Amino acid sequence: QNGQPSYGLLIKLERVGKDGKLFNLYKFRTMHPYSEFIQDYVYEENDLDKSGKLKDDFRITTWGKFLRKFYIDEIPQFYNIYKGDIGLVGVRALSKHYFDLYPEELQQKRVKFKPGLVPPYYVDLPQGLDEIVESERKYLEEKEKRPRITDLKYFCLAWRNILFNRSEIPEEL
Repeated sequence: QNGQPSYGLLIKLERVGKDGKLFNLYKFRTMHPYSEFIQDYVYEENDLDKSGKLKDDFRITTWGKFLRKFYIDEIPQFYNIYKGDIGLVGVRALSKHYFDLYPEELQQKRVKFKPGLVPPYYVDLPQGLDEIVESERKYLEEKEKRPRITDLKYFCLAWRNILFNRSEIPEEL
């Protein structure tokens, strides 16, 4: 972060991208201003829930819950796709804080590819950080061997889950 809070509806979040380069990911605001500055504190106090998100995250606004439930907050990421920062399918673009929670060997695998808008999470529906790590490891190992086929497969399976198994996908994601 550049040390300055943002107040607008459209926000940019610093994320770890391909080759470990940091880039700005665009989203619609779902949290109160200054939320990014207390992420470490909230993590230490609340830990993670089964979806791998912060438990009882008070930073999310009422309208933010609505935007997240219907994936509206993700729409600005199409600009990131256009710019080439992310792909349509790939591991989630993580903040440096979350990236550092991952095992080093998986960090190295993650930065070989661009992050994506549609993550493998929506295919496997893992619970907890350990299962999320394994889900991403499986996806990345498959992608190393057959990149296009893997992305097509994960895209189709993810949308099947989003459309038909919505109750299993946590609203926070």
